[in-house]
Amino acid sequence: MWNLLNQDGPFPSDASRLAEPVSAGLSVLLTEGDDEAVLSWQERALCAQTDPEAFFPEKGGSTREAKRVCTACDVKAECLEYALANDERFGIWGGLSERERRKLKRRAV
Repeated sequence: MWNLLNQDGPFPSDASRLAEPVSAGLSVLLTEGDDEAVLSWQERALCAQTDPEAFFPEKGGSTREAKRVCTACDVKAECLEYALANDERFGIWGGLSERERRKLKRRAV
């Protein structure tokens, strides 16, 4: 199984979550004591069953396939929250690219 934490280097699709502060979900992840429980979402992530290279495209490469996988993923929100809390700078996380996550963080501040 592919472990997202070992890589170098997305976002609720419904509009109602766009208005919700990103930090609201982060507090849940950051306050739980058991790291294994906090990261259990990775076992349910669809990206764990697909080609990891799609989630870390070359500069200028397409993110379309990774985002398509994220759209159907049940743990997309947890993935995005993890990426934001851990300042992941590379790859597609929770359906968002690096640039999209930076933009989201700027809006949240």
